[in-house]
Amino acid sequence: QVQLVESGGGLVQPGGSLRLSCSASGFTLDYYTIGWFRQAPGKEREGVSCISGTDGTTDYADSVKGRFTISRDNAKKTVYLQMNSLKPEDTAVYYCAADPDYGLCVLLPNQYDDWGRGTQVTVSS
Repeated sequence: QVQLVESGGGLVQPGGSLRLSCSASGFTLDYYTIGWFRQAPGKEREGVSCISGTDGTTDYADSVKGRFTISRDNAKKTVYLQMNSLKPEDTAVYYCAADPDYGLCVLLPNQYDDWGRGTQVTVSS
């Protein structure tokens, strides 16, 4: 059974950093693409970043390029999202999700089959 658990969220001041972790169990992480998504109150869920299971190809939403970095450690069955230079508009619940089509890396929520329960990120002074 695929399980994903996010951690690392919290309250941070504008300009600060956080590192989110997505811990996977019940499947072989190498064979899945992992995506990070976020959803702010009253807004639709949006793709933030993804990393493929084949060659580690990555993609980022324009709003986070140059500030966020996704990485994976298959041995630890964990995917990370390093978030720097955080802005108030980054405030949202962040989710990780798994796509068994490990050759693709797309930021479309309906591409992903399994989801974690999310971790809250709040950027405020």
